Amino acid sequence: MSSKTSQNSPRSATVHAAEIVREYGPFAGSDKVNGVTYDGQRVWAATGGALVAFDPASGETRRTLDVACDAGTAFDGTHLYQIADARIDKIDPATGKVLASIPRPARGWTRA
Repeated sequence: MSSKTSQNSPRSATVHAAEIVREYGPFAGSDKVNGVTYDGQRVWAATGGALVAFDPASGETRRTLDVACDAGTAFDGTHLYQIADARIDKIDPATGKVLASIPRPARGWTRA
């Protein structure tokens, strides 16, 4: 084996110790968080039976949407996307209405 690094070899990264500056939760009715996203103002946490939006500075809950949320959560600048059972829901964060759904990909894991 050569001591040279090939073009396909991963490059080494600088590792820094992480510092926890704030923790949030627990969230009422849930013992875990299934997904998290940030919309520029609020952090959204998927807690199983609801998406909970909270202010990251104060930790205060700002909004709760009663939607199924079993795994990953994302925000595209306009809508929330939430894995729920065997589908991915597109959600209007202002109303909590599910606007559309697609089947989740059949391959890969969507739950921890």
